[in-house]
Amino acid sequence: QVQLVESGGGLVQAGGSLKLSCAASGRSFSRYTVGWFRQAPGKEREIVAAIASSGDSTYYADSVKGRFTISRDNAKNTVYLQMNSLKPEDTAVYYCAARESWKVRYDYWGQGTQVTVSS
Repeated sequence: QVQLVESGGGLVQAGGSLKLSCAASGRSFSRYTVGWFRQAPGKEREIVAAIASSGDSTYYADSVKGRFTISRDNAKNTVYLQMNSLKPEDTAVYYCAARESWKVRYDYWGQGTQVTVSS
């Protein structure tokens, strides 16, 4: 079992930055691939970024490439999402999720943190 808690959301002007954190509790966090997802009102949830268990491989959605950076500190059981050059269309609830590296489906989800980007 893994419990995930997101933090760091808030209100920011377009062009600004935020850093989200996803703190995990439970054993063997370093075994898990972690993804950041977001869901805007009226839209489906989409994956934003993901990072492999060892941190040596990452994935980014085209919409955030070059602006967002995912990283992890397994010693602190924490995954981060640095978001720069934010746009109003980045406004959403952001969730972190975890899955064991050999699985496809994300089994563990946080409660989400709101990110609002004003124009």
